[in-house]
Amino acid sequence: MAQDLFIDTEHSFKTYEVLKSNAKAVEKDDIAEEVPIAFVYNGISHAVMLASPSDLEDFALGFSFSEGIIENKSDIYGIEIIHQPKGIELQIEITSARFQSLKDKRRNLLGRTGCGLCGAENLDQALRLPEKKIDITFSIKETAIIKALEALHTTQSLQKKTGATHACAWANEQGEIQLVREDVGRHNALDKLIGALQKKGFNGKGFVITTSRASYEMVQKTVMLGASTLIAISAPTGLAIRSALKYGLCLIGFARAPQYVIYTFTERVTKN
Repeated sequence: MAQDLFIDTEHSFKTYEVLKSNAKAVEKDDIAEEVPIAFVYNGISHAVMLASPSDLEDFALGFSFSEGIIENKSDIYGIEIIHQPKGIELQIEITSARFQSLKDKRRNLLGRTGCGLCGAENLDQALRLPEKKIDITFSIKETAIIKALEALHTTQSLQKKTGATHACAWANEQGEIQLVREDVGRHNALDKLIGALQKKGFNGKGFVITTSRASYEMVQKTVMLGASTLIAISAPTGLAIRSALKYGLCLIGFARAPQYVIYTFTERVTKN
């Protein structure tokens, strides 16, 4: 039963003994861990996610921001990380005004998965539409896109060890990777990146890269961040493309250097 499982809340990966089909002896392999992580605001549980137990302050800040629970990092008074036998609690203290807003629009998100909609109580709650559009846009040179794509794999330390994680990265206008966050879930990796960018002071001059497909929720979170370009290694969905058009996001998919496909706002990518 689930309550009998050993949950490792301290490590993003552990080493296990395995037998590979082409080997004659047992070998050691690094395996990614996933842990239930609860978001608790002012003492009230709001959501539980399965995620990698790393960069948890970034996760708390990024999730709170991308979900519209806070408007800026100053809305958070403190974050306490509590390790428990069954998982991790992120105890997040937010301002009274933001907590009241959260209670007014609160819905049950427990058990939410990669589809991004599980836990929505009805169709009206299914799409969490941003209340803002991208108001500051930047053109990106093709050379910057290719440079970032070529460098991305070298920054994925957890993926190299386990082969089981996604990464989201922020690259500057020159295509230099500035920040990377990894997680077993693509949404979680993006939230961690958003949190890290908020802590550093986000200026929008660059682009987001994800090693996953570009789903609607990845577009929604990128729009909430205020970045004007999202580049995905895999394909976008139709809903993601329509959402990107609506909210002013340049969306690029199938991005594997030196090739890529521009789905929205093609004029923002310039040849050299």
